[in-house]
Amino acid sequence: MSRTAALYYVIALPLTLVALVFLPVGRLSWPRGWFFIGFLVVVYGASALILAHVNPAIYRVRSRIQPGTERWDRILLLLMLPAMIAEIPLATLDAGRLSWSVVPLSIVILGYVLLGAGTVLTTWAQAVNRFFELGVRLQRERGQHVINSGPYAIVRHPGYVGLLMIFAGLALALASWWALIPAAWVSAILILRTSREDALLRAELDGYEHYARRTRFRLVPGLW
Repeated sequence: MSRTAALYYVIALPLTLVALVFLPVGRLSWPRGWFFIGFLVVVYGASALILAHVNPAIYRVRSRIQPGTERWDRILLLLMLPAMIAEIPLATLDAGRLSWSVVPLSIVILGYVLLGAGTVLTTWAQAVNRFFELGVRLQRERGQHVINSGPYAIVRHPGYVGLLMIFAGLALALASWWALIPAAWVSAILILRTSREDALLRAELDGYEHYARRTRFRLVPGLW
């Protein structure tokens, strides 16, 4: 990673997170928001350090949408982006200012569990899969091949499982039922994306059809 990119990760991302959390609240004196930010900084900081050690190329390949990304996937990413940006501000506006939702502490704890577990799962998937990019494409120039180790031995798209957990966890950790609406929108598109990506890989990636027959489920063992 370049020094400029590293500074962006270390400085700009936390400042952006602070803005997303506290601007809708209208004040900085909201302890729940600071706890949420602290949790994310620790969890994602640990994830970044692990990936920098075991798969440093992930930062380059995920720095932008790469040439050759499928057109349908670019459309899906554009459809997801507004909801991804809106989820945290909507949650903090609800929980920190307008109090639309009444969420039990047990559900908030569940949200943090989902956030933590989802981050662990996505980190694990990125650690073992050097072809884990932002967009869906066949990476022929990088010699893409089937990854069947780690979480890929359990389901075919563990990174998406982790993201589904993270988006649900964000809303619940911030104690907002309303924030589940953008989370549900993103999750629905991710499920569609899983189906489209899986079909592409089965048709065009050598060995994937055999892998898919052996690892039967895309996201949820026993269901789909």
